[in-house]
Amino acid sequence: QNPKTYAIVKQLLAEGNAGELQKYFGSRMEFGTAGLRAAMGAGISHMNDLTIIQTTQGFCRYLEKNFSDLKKRGVVIGFDARAHLSSGGSSKRFARLAANTFISQGVPVYLFSDIVPTPFVPYTVTHLKLCAGIMVTASHNPKQDNGYKVYWENGAQIISPHDKGISQAIEENQEPWPQAWDEKLIDSSPLLHDPYAMVNKEYFKDIQKQCFYRNINKETNLKFVHTSVHGVGHKFVQLAFKAFDLSPPFAVPEQKDPDPDFPTVKYPNPEEGKGVLTLSFALAEKDGARIILANDPDADRLAVAEKQESGEWKVFSGNELGALLGWWIFTCWKNNSRDTHAIKDVYMLSSTVSSKILRAIALKEGFHFEETLTGFKWMGNRAKQLMDQGKAVLFAFEEAIGYMCCPAVLDKDGVSAAVITAEMASFLATRNLSLSQQLKAVYDEYGFHITKASYFICHDPEVIQQLFDNLRNFDGKNTYPKSCGRFKVSGIRDLTTGYDSSQPDQKAILPTSKSSQMITFTFANGGVATMRTSGTEPKIKYYSELCAPPGNSDVEQLKKELDELVNALEKHFFQPEKNKL
Repeated sequence: QNPKTYAIVKQLLAEGNAGELQKYFGSRMEFGTAGLRAAMGAGISHMNDLTIIQTTQGFCRYLEKNFSDLKKRGVVIGFDARAHLSSGGSSKRFARLAANTFISQGVPVYLFSDIVPTPFVPYTVTHLKLCAGIMVTASHNPKQDNGYKVYWENGAQIISPHDKGISQAIEENQEPWPQAWDEKLIDSSPLLHDPYAMVNKEYFKDIQKQCFYRNINKETNLKFVHTSVHGVGHKFVQLAFKAFDLSPPFAVPEQKDPDPDFPTVKYPNPEEGKGVLTLSFALAEKDGARIILANDPDADRLAVAEKQESGEWKVFSGNELGALLGWWIFTCWKNNSRDTHAIKDVYMLSSTVSSKILRAIALKEGFHFEETLTGFKWMGNRAKQLMDQGKAVLFAFEEAIGYMCCPAVLDKDGVSAAVITAEMASFLATRNLSLSQQLKAVYDEYGFHITKASYFICHDPEVIQQLFDNLRNFDGKNTYPKSCGRFKVSGIRDLTTGYDSSQPDQKAILPTSKSSQMITFTFANGGVATMRTSGTEPKIKYYSELCAPPGNSDVEQLKKELDELVNALEKHFFQPEKNKL
């Protein structure tokens, strides 16, 4: 019943444009553990009013099956500022339609009345003990995209088999229920609640448990620039600074207000580094700020840059900031922990494609480190399991600039990460240390960990399949490569098939998934490289790392060695010319 998408389809029918219609209606968006992520537009392959109604009807039925008290507890729904003029879709409209679906079935809905950062949804699930949460966002994807991200009652993103169960329920509930289109009905419903004011108070109270140096924060003359890259982060990072008694950061004026067109950036993704930070650098130079904090549009990730002595700007990689925050959060815990025995109950987590620096710190300091599969859904769920066993999970991170610094949110959170980074920088400044100097100190103490990651774009799933099949049948059937150029392979873990050469029974410990490709090669020189497909983009990604023991401080030599390893990986394993990548 959306006149805009209806008109698009009618027009295509009138033109007899079978090709476009096939694109719109050939296959339904797949509901996976990351929920939905697709362009806004007409047809079942896109995000629009109808597909949101169908998805929510399926999700509602699935929750009814799993929770006898769903009508007592309810769900939370948040949204970002995305909007798509030509199809009439927007995050807010999708969130209201989803709310209407639940309310029509007698389920209480906590619908935020305004845009919020993604971490506010899992926070609310945990805080109000709700059955589930939905965040309508496409995070840092291109402007035409939107998404539908789902959290379970434990406050973490869903993992299998929930995705399969929800997917099946969507298939079974495709015809819109009566009143499905009439989202105005929710405004007069007693089942509609607005958690906005409560969460804005409670969340900032909870993150203050991670504030250890209030006096330094009050006095510091360190200046910060913050950009929310046309997303939702501005207001919330300002409030976080206030909660920590820090002077507010300078906000990049052209980027501080939400704008679904993201006019000043090619991609609204701070992971892309300097391109997204051009305006931040200019403002920092003008105002004499030394540190830049950049959130992605839904404020669940954080990029950090620091001005060096040379006048150059250094943008920290996700692994480098993970090393700094891991060191900082452990140090704060150690200095404030009354019970020396508690260290045996302390945990940190990171994903298997992220730097192993936390493992090195854990080994030396005596706490536990665990790695999980890629993605915060795994770290969030594992953290909850550990917390339920009485363990303290201090920190979790992934190299894609995602950090969980605060146990109140079991997902990545760019708001708390921004203010904790600011406190760390303020503290270091009292010792005349920069973030870069402290990073070097961390590596000096625990061993240098040099990483390099990139990706190839490939739109043809068959080429991707062929590339990975080739790696599994490298020298004849069922044989993996024994070397990569001059680098000898010493171990292989294939999480698509479940093979792990380092285990006595050759079976991988981490869960395997046949639907995604992922192979990790360990090299005799201490290098590790993982190749994997992306769940949300047409990319084949690789992640590489050289871990040196403490004391090996020839960084340039290590970098050169890693560069050569990566070049060999690209040439022999990706074969970009042959595969047209």
